[in-house]
Amino acid sequence: MSFRPIIVLAGVLAIWSAAASAEAIKIGVTPGPHAQILEAVKPIAAKNGLDIQLVEFSDYVVPNAALDAGDIQANSFQNQPYLDNQKTDRGYKIEPVGLTVNFPIGVYSKKHKSWADLPDGGKVSIPNDPTNGGRALLLLRDRGAIKLKDGVGFKPTVLDVADNPKKFKFVEVDAAQSPRALDDVDAAVINTNYATQAGLDPVKDPILREDPKGPYVNLIAVRAADKDKPWVKILVDSYHTPEVKEFVLTKFKGAVLPSW
Repeated sequence: MSFRPIIVLAGVLAIWSAAASAEAIKIGVTPGPHAQILEAVKPIAAKNGLDIQLVEFSDYVVPNAALDAGDIQANSFQNQPYLDNQKTDRGYKIEPVGLTVNFPIGVYSKKHKSWADLPDGGKVSIPNDPTNGGRALLLLRDRGAIKLKDGVGFKPTVLDVADNPKKFKFVEVDAAQSPRALDDVDAAVINTNYATQAGLDPVKDPILREDPKGPYVNLIAVRAADKDKPWVKILVDSYHTPEVKEFVLTKFKGAVLPSW
């Protein structure tokens, strides 16, 4: 019996030692699915010695600035075209290290039940950042609503609209404010994470929806100097597990799709 306190103390010290040795990182996310999925990743990563702390950002601009500045160690919110644009514009030394999920972007309306019901000259809001705004215009092009100039790539702007048969008026708004624009426009192109935050169903509610196969798969990004560090592999491997895939499929019911 005299050994029992020693054994208990040894167990406590072992637990404390394991906790103390766990590496802690901060990951920037946008509210909604990205944050929810990382919450499901956290206990898996913790078992492998990685303590994940989530930092939520309300827009798409700050997470890369915070990562570049070293305020966070990784982020999970963006796709490759958006990251490429940010690196070109701002000189960030940030690299993708793993694919995550895809959020097919959708067109929503409070005033019309179908895209065909939109009137000539109707107002259509699109995100005002180059990547998501371009993504919105590509969606409309692919659905035959507009034609774009040749060679526009992934970042067309309203100036690249070559043919607009119904003379839609495009209103550019911050992506996070797109759901609020619904009251003032005939239709709004809204990213899935902001749609879910606003109580919209990204599977049932859109009057147009993007093909989920494309370049807009989201990713985990880190600073270039960190990409080969051991914790990066733990993070990506913890995300790319059957448990997380099952969580995504069950939780979001097709609104968010695993891409690994």
